[in-house]
Amino acid sequence: LNRGFTEMHCMSGHSNFVSCVCIIPPSDLYPRGLIATGGNDHNICIFTVDKPAPLYTLKGHKNTVCSLSSGKFGTLLSGSWDTTAKVWLNDRCMMTLQGHTAAIWAVKILPEQGLMLTGSADKTIKLWKAGRCERTFTGHEDCVRGLAILSEMEFLSCANDASVRRWQISGECLQVYYGHTNYIYSISVFPHCKDFVTTGEDRTLRIWKQGECAQTIRLPAQSVWCCCVLDNGDIVVGASDGIIRVFTASLERTASAEEIQAFENELSQASIDPKTGDLGDINANDLPGREHLKDPGTRDGQTRLIKDNGKVEAYQWSVSEGRWIKIGDVVGSSGATQQTSGKVLFEGKEYDYVFTIDVNESGPSYKLPYNITDDPWLTAYNFLQKNDLNPMFLDQVAKFIMDNTKGQTLLSTSAQYSDPFTGAGRYVPGSSSGSSTIPAADPFTGAGRYVPGSASNAVAPVGGVDPYTGMGAYQSSAAKVENIYFPKKDAVTFDQANPTQILGKLKELNGSASEEHKLTEDDLIILEKLLSATCNNSSETPTAQQLQTLWRAVNWPEDIVFPALDILRLSVRHPTVNENFCSEKDRVQFIILLLKFLNPNGKQANQLLALRALCNCFVSQAGQNLMMEQRGEIMTQAIEMKSGTNKNIHIALATLTLNYAVCLHKVNNIEGKAQCLSVISTVMEVVQDLEAIFRLLVALGTLISDDTSAVQLAKSLGVDSQIKKYASVSEPAKVKECCSFVLNLL
Repeated sequence: LNRGFTEMHCMSGHSNFVSCVCIIPPSDLYPRGLIATGGNDHNICIFTVDKPAPLYTLKGHKNTVCSLSSGKFGTLLSGSWDTTAKVWLNDRCMMTLQGHTAAIWAVKILPEQGLMLTGSADKTIKLWKAGRCERTFTGHEDCVRGLAILSEMEFLSCANDASVRRWQISGECLQVYYGHTNYIYSISVFPHCKDFVTTGEDRTLRIWKQGECAQTIRLPAQSVWCCCVLDNGDIVVGASDGIIRVFTASLERTASAEEIQAFENELSQASIDPKTGDLGDINANDLPGREHLKDPGTRDGQTRLIKDNGKVEAYQWSVSEGRWIKIGDVVGSSGATQQTSGKVLFEGKEYDYVFTIDVNESGPSYKLPYNITDDPWLTAYNFLQKNDLNPMFLDQVAKFIMDNTKGQTLLSTSAQYSDPFTGAGRYVPGSSSGSSTIPAADPFTGAGRYVPGSASNAVAPVGGVDPYTGMGAYQSSAAKVENIYFPKKDAVTFDQANPTQILGKLKELNGSASEEHKLTEDDLIILEKLLSATCNNSSETPTAQQLQTLWRAVNWPEDIVFPALDILRLSVRHPTVNENFCSEKDRVQFIILLLKFLNPNGKQANQLLALRALCNCFVSQAGQNLMMEQRGEIMTQAIEMKSGTNKNIHIALATLTLNYAVCLHKVNNIEGKAQCLSVISTVMEVVQDLEAIFRLLVALGTLISDDTSAVQLAKSLGVDSQIKKYASVSEPAKVKECCSFVLNLL
């Protein structure tokens, strides 16, 4: 009887090692599901179950992809050493989650839609909602390596600090579990209960029941990289000896007596392997003490190891000086009894040895990290280069390395100890290696806010007249309601104007303006003409002189600028003005000016008018092009306006989002739609005003119309559960009707 598994396919698609695997559940298109793999080549390969070559490859990460998790509706979450996580839908990247400062080693999509977890080498776990970080969980004292979901409200994490933690989604750590004596690499939960299993660098698989370590199974391999619990409760582990082993509690699936005996033999031999002694072949207990240095050496460069206060030190004989010179502390080797692991950590990477080298008695000492798999000469050369030391020490340092790692060349086990998750170039919190995740200062605000491609630069959609203005508002009847709401084809603008009032206020404030800002009587007449040219459907075309005067006025100090901003808001609807401000020449200055007013601490009147002016830019092609080109900065700044309580500002923000949705519906840019959906989801949470909600619903409907990917994305962000409550709003009827149409699509 063959109780085991048989190989079906050998799938290949990566150009370097594969560091993670995950199953994408069955869908209509792929009824048997798919397999996703992440690799050291920065790529993710997607395979069908029955073909050895990839169906497609996802490119976008800038370093090893080391964790994957699949969610509903075809979403895939990936974590990478490049410090980012990415959300993929089918073959496209939807959003990038930025915020960790070191490699992301663990990712999980939570059962509640739109919620995702990432665990990082920066020692933190982050909870993301609709692409934005909602909460950071701190408590682990070293790199977080694994995550497992217990329920919608709870999850587990394991880390290099040898602990497992149980958390509430709300942020509270409920329990810490100790038992492992070393790094914990992997954690997996038993079906339908809170019991779980862990594996790590201490050669063990541990089974936890009712919060206690109920069983420890030792394995004949130093590193037990991964574990998973099958649906039948069997436990599968993969270890550094290249073997996958399955453990079961079921008698009928237990291995044969011969197999169990073979496993036990392997184990007994592994446990007494001298390689896992404290210094490889050197046993610290047998080393002589300091008195050993009284005997002179026999040749120049001869090395001697002694034990002093439990520390092993290396000395080298100098013939010219006739004395032993200390050239390092031997800090440990593969399989050492270091408190955390058989490896020595140096600058966040793991090494078999880290020697302390004193080049001269008075100067500083230098750390020299070394792996058995390294070339001693190359290591010595790099060490001298890095520390700016004299190249004449090359022979000496290389020989020192060889003498102190005798018998520790590439033996059967050590090569496999290189952590496949971290390799040698792993990220360390606070280190400067790899891409800095601190984004450059935003050219517009200097706030360092904008991150290209991140989910927060959401974008927005567009609308028509009837339901927005309330003119001839649509009355629903018993007849089948027709969807007159979306997809919206044209931008929604803010047209209301009282030129007399605006000019009156401008003149009044001009009286109190400083000399440098004061407008002349002629200037005021010029602005009056501009207003009438742009408000009264007159045949006059605004002149260059009028626009120059307007530009001077909108650069007034913040406390008096609002009437000028209002003139800008009205006049930018005119094709000539739109072309002038949104064209090649001045367009960046124009956007910088408007974004300056979207400052959460600024005056509300300015915030409102700047948002309305941005909405009105969408009336002409030049304005649309500019708004789409600067979408990231504009949405990042605009979303800051959600936190206030001013309903007019909320309506303007919703309208901006709607106008973006109209543009995105035309060009079908899925990354843009992802940003826009993320903004809608975020703003929906805080906005109370039903007119703003209505415009967000129209934006949402416009974004997802005729686009199955956008529908899947909206579902995976949990937007459907967010908007359900609006399906029962009685007044205005348009909110309820529009909401029902959106829910039908979802």
